[in-house]
Amino acid sequence: MRILGIDPGTAIVGFGIIDCDGDNYKMVDAGVIRTPANQALELRLKTIFDDLTEIIKLHKPEEAAVEDLFFAQNVTTAMSVSHARGVMLLAINQSGIDQSSYTPLQIKQALTGYGRADKKQIQEMVKIFLKLKEVPQPDDCADALAAAICHAQTIKA
Repeated sequence: MRILGIDPGTAIVGFGIIDCDGDNYKMVDAGVIRTPANQALELRLKTIFDDLTEIIKLHKPEEAAVEDLFFAQNVTTAMSVSHARGVMLLAINQSGIDQSSYTPLQIKQALTGYGRADKKQIQEMVKIFLKLKEVPQPDDCADALAAAICHAQTIKA
């Protein structure tokens, strides 16, 4: 099964695509969608939608896993990232792909068995699961791959 993982953001959206066959995982593609900080929000949202739609068309994932948002303080950032996440969900929905959402705690639990794992532990587990020589960079990319792996682990259970 081919799974698209997404780490939502406004300036940087991480994406990762994996193929999974039982307990075997393989990275197909991973990267980020970037938008300029000085650009109007509606233009940034259009870029995210258009680029994500192209990634979906190119790789044809069967399912998608999107990380839920968690913000402790900055309401302004939370609002713009919420808009971006909505655009991402729309792109997935319009492509006819089933999608699931996972909290950061669920992703950490699925990859490490510990819901309070730190970022380095998650990145190392992404590297191990996908049999990579290096941790995928930037962090947003590794986080998106972690969401895809979490989904694979969850649907397998």
